[in-house]
Amino acid sequence: MSPDRIRLSVDEARALGERALSGIGYDTEEARIIADHVIDAALCGYEYSGLAKILNIPEHRRFAQPRRPMKILHETEVSALYDGGNHNGMVAMYHAARATIAKAAAHGIAIVGVTDSWMSGRSAYFVEMIARADLVAVHTASSGAAVAPHGGARPVLGTNPIAFALPSADGPLVLDMGTSAFMGTDLALRVRLGTPLPEGVAIDRDGRPTRNAEEAQHGALLPFGGHKGFGLGLIVQAFGLLGGAALVPAMTTAMSSSPSGPIFLVPLADLKRELGALIARVKAVPPFSRLRRDPHPRRAIGAQPRAAGARRSRDRPPGIRPAHRARRVSPCHVRQGLRSGLC
Repeated sequence: MSPDRIRLSVDEARALGERALSGIGYDTEEARIIADHVIDAALCGYEYSGLAKILNIPEHRRFAQPRRPMKILHETEVSALYDGGNHNGMVAMYHAARATIAKAAAHGIAIVGVTDSWMSGRSAYFVEMIARADLVAVHTASSGAAVAPHGGARPVLGTNPIAFALPSADGPLVLDMGTSAFMGTDLALRVRLGTPLPEGVAIDRDGRPTRNAEEAQHGALLPFGGHKGFGLGLIVQAFGLLGGAALVPAMTTAMSSSPSGPIFLVPLADLKRELGALIARVKAVPPFSRLRRDPHPRRAIGAQPRAAGARRSRDRPPGIRPAHRARRVSPCHVRQGLRSGLC
């Protein structure tokens, strides 16, 4: 172990976390919920979501805003939409997951959404809670703009994780994945520690690839897997609209053996309007352009050579084909590729 690292037992870590959370204004129950969440992340090997995540809470822009009691905005036997009351998402989604378990256990399926919360932590924590109640869980969460669309140079999507869990004889089977190439919480820790990012996961504010975490924080993360990660991130963001339009929601679905039809937690007209606005924001992102590696590095892709220096086609040596003009990637091309499957 590195000499600059401190080793704590689980009990010591829990006491330290709860004491720190109480010191910034959380009551005993809230501190217990958050501390349990971050310690679970650390035990699963996600150091950036461990105790270090507590440091991110008072630094968040929403932390200083007043909190309100959570309340139900809309409810049926199998669905509920909660106003998160500007609570930390680790607290809000904990209560939402418990409500999901109760509804699904009684009716076979439940869809629960939470609006107006922030920093919900690891989605795996919530779906594992549900799977341990012998239910199947699907959880999505959307957030503020941090990820550029495939081929774009500005952030427009959140890191938008999606998680699944199923009960098994050996404990829950859980998949929890972000749709960005790098996690936002890990980025925040890299900024704090001053450590570089891996190659190919972020761009700076000018759309240039960067490994500098602070530059990436002011620029954008990239989607994982190119257009595939972008497409999945876009759908997660769209699904988030079902839980309360533009209020940055999370939604959990749990089911046992009685599936029913789709359930909307917001009016269909609101969903269509907000989804149209999301698509418009994606289309408005300027395309990412690269500079061609040639003797004129300041010349942009596709720029025409000057007439005086242009070589006529008949002056080319035999067998040499003219260079094709590079095609600029645009959101339109991305959409066409997604539809055709040719990206």
